[in-house]
Amino acid sequence: MTKLRLAIVGAGPAGIYAADLLIKAERSFDVSIDLFDHLPAPYGLVRYGVAPDHPRIKGIITALREVLDRGDIRFFGNVRYGVDLTLADLNKHYNAVIFATGAIRDASLDIPGIDLDGSYGAADFVSWFDGHPDVPRTWPLTAREVAVLGNGNVALDVARILAKHPDDLLPTEIPSNVYDGLLASPVTDVHVFGRRGPAQVKFTPLELRELGEIPDVDLVVYDEDFDLDPASEAAIATNKQVMVINRVMNQWRTRPAGTASRRLHLHFYARPVEVLGDDGAVTGIRYERTRPDGAGGVEGTGEIRELPIQAVYRAVGYFGSPLPEVPFDERRGVIPNREGRVLDDHDEVVPGVYATGWIKRGPVGLIGHTKSDAMETLSHLVRDGANWWTPASPDEESIVELLDERGVVFTTIDGWHHLDQYELALGAAAGRTRIKVVPRDEMVAVSNQTPEV
Repeated sequence: MTKLRLAIVGAGPAGIYAADLLIKAERSFDVSIDLFDHLPAPYGLVRYGVAPDHPRIKGIITALREVLDRGDIRFFGNVRYGVDLTLADLNKHYNAVIFATGAIRDASLDIPGIDLDGSYGAADFVSWFDGHPDVPRTWPLTAREVAVLGNGNVALDVARILAKHPDDLLPTEIPSNVYDGLLASPVTDVHVFGRRGPAQVKFTPLELRELGEIPDVDLVVYDEDFDLDPASEAAIATNKQVMVINRVMNQWRTRPAGTASRRLHLHFYARPVEVLGDDGAVTGIRYERTRPDGAGGVEGTGEIRELPIQAVYRAVGYFGSPLPEVPFDERRGVIPNREGRVLDDHDEVVPGVYATGWIKRGPVGLIGHTKSDAMETLSHLVRDGANWWTPASPDEESIVELLDERGVVFTTIDGWHHLDQYELALGAAAGRTRIKVVPRDEMVAVSNQTPEV
């Protein structure tokens, strides 16, 4: 084998890192890599899963752009795996495929009332405020008091966007329809609930600090949540990140009561047990006070409290989605695999099929962790040459011809440059950095410079 034709399904950080690392790896064969994504633009989670007021995190796009701009990896956007392109198609045109489709669904939370009107998944809300083309343009922002369930960075993103005044988001790339929606929100109080204590949160210090810096929003913590057990004290003493988080929250405890028009409350040792409702709509949250169990977890105290709210967002994790003709673990929400080699129902390796990123290991870790994850998968891919597919039509132009024959209007990296410049120009005209284009057909038209633009 003198050349590897590789397809990667998913053009977010996981897919792009995998392509880049393979290009740079020591190997005895040439490579030709095509990236496919169902979205018209690349970068996946960084474009559609990171809050718009996090420009430092979105700086990862700069590194990803450099990879794609080299010209040694092709990008095919607006191509839906399982619809426009099948596993049989990939087998015909490539030696192997890596699935890097991530995890975009909300994990479930099995408590009474979670399906009431006014109860939402955080992932859906994030997709809306990030301008994902496949979600509705509007969001029902009618609640004065809101609960956010979870103690990770996504929970903080959701709480911050809900509590923040929309004009403070104008320097970001927030889409116009999102700004208009947030402008009409009557919210006054956002409550974040975590079942464990302040020393066990999954926030990063940067995310946490930002909460205390939001203009005209008071940050409220409660003294009863800071009676620490020995395990929490040990975590603070031995883990620098936990120490910083503890210091930040204790500083908030000393702040005088504020007079801001909005409040963001952090509740710890609070396990939601039921979403309350009336006439099918959310009216409150019922939660149980917990306490440390002495083994690093928590246990219930039996003390039940209630709080009036009119909307609830569950931010308890993401979950992967099954792909046509690809094995899937319904319990864990991942493609079953052994170090990136996909496994069938009999726990046997499926030749030529690999996985990387969140669809491989679950939605844990930060974006940068996908590099080491990709290296593990690629180490097997490189050594598996004897088990690669033998494509009937490996010519690089054959996949373009196939998409054209099927009428698939795909986008390329040059098309992304057109869209990128268009969004920047929209922003400049409004005195902003960027205004993101939301409708899919408009994204495709701008990318391909078709007459509709």
